Amino acid sequence: MHRSWIVALVLLLAPTANLWSQQEDDGFVPMFNGKDLAGWQLVNTDPRTWSVEEGMLICSGKPIGELRTDRMYQNFIMEVEWRHMVPKGNAGIFVWADDITAKGQPFHRGIEVQILENAYGKADWFTTHGDIFPIHGAKMTPGNDRGGSRAFPTEMRSLPTPQWNHYRIEAIDGAISLAVNGKVVTRGTDCNPRKGYLCIESEGGVVHYRNVKIKELPDTPIEANMIAIADRGYRCLYTGIDLTGWSVQQPEGAAKQTAEEAAGHWKPSDWVLSCTGAAGTNLPLASDEAFGDYGFVVDFRLNRDSGSPQIRLRGDAAAVAIAGDDSPLTQHLDKVGKWNRIEGEVRGDKVSLTINGTEIEPFAATGSADAKGPLTLVPDGPVDFTNLFVR
Repeated sequence: MHRSWIVALVLLLAPTANLWSQQEDDGFVPMFNGKDLAGWQLVNTDPRTWSVEEGMLICSGKPIGELRTDRMYQNFIMEVEWRHMVPKGNAGIFVWADDITAKGQPFHRGIEVQILENAYGKADWFTTHGDIFPIHGAKMTPGNDRGGSRAFPTEMRSLPTPQWNHYRIEAIDGAISLAVNGKVVTRGTDCNPRKGYLCIESEGGVVHYRNVKIKELPDTPIEANMIAIADRGYRCLYTGIDLTGWSVQQPEGAAKQTAEEAAGHWKPSDWVLSCTGAAGTNLPLASDEAFGDYGFVVDFRLNRDSGSPQIRLRGDAAAVAIAGDDSPLTQHLDKVGKWNRIEGEVRGDKVSLTINGTEIEPFAATGSADAKGPLTLVPDGPVDFTNLFVR
């Protein structure tokens, strides 16, 4: 009796043991450890945007922004299960993305695989069943297109909230395909970039992810211009939710305002930080952290009443007028209402920067070369900021 029971147990467990062995040997590795965000980086969201519970990655949807891998991938197969927890929820997975978000945008340049909840309904220019499209300067030749760059699925297979869906993304030699719940429905080719980071998008609704895994395939030779921008060490100073890490400055001699009144000059509007007051009424906003030698990225958008705003890179020791008759940047600005990007560094007593990709002649910072001070946004009327990165 005892021996028969052992034999039966061995026979019962044998198929299961074989299955486990296959799962371990199929080349896939988990992308989340089920405990924290090890292996991933916050790009432009608050730490509260992402949490790990019961082995699931949970995205709050606020603010709009992205979470990205620590490292780049070229050729791979990625599998993930996801479910939206609210109707009309929006999210996505970005493939072959740059290190930080695109100019004036909360998302990266890359190839987006859409994760959209079915309650959005049917539209001519998008679906809720797994579109793939290039975004913010990336390129792709779509399969099953409708005259644009978006690849549309050949079947409608995704399930509505709160049901789970399974995605399998194959990205090989610049070609990408998506299987929704077990069947390939969407394809694109000729992608550029075709090596870069993987990102998960936060865009307004609560989304759950589980069983996120990846199988890397051998790299193939590619041109340098097909590789996304590698990690430059930037981190974001703005949470997209509130003014944590920032303080409103009140000039000496001016009538003091309460903390609430002072903070009212600045409005966190999701991924955009806005100053809405008229010229002469706004107060500067300074980072709580002080910097010496450092690099920075600041995106800003002017309107007709913006005046001559400044960015002070090290307190008062390095001020840059970003608009106005005396600013060397003015001739390189995009037209009113468009986003601009300043990128540069302060090193010793020298400031170097580019505006919208155009290099500006370096200039001297005032004060001591080893001075430290905050990054300060100094408005002169209404102006919007986003993508406030430092390194």
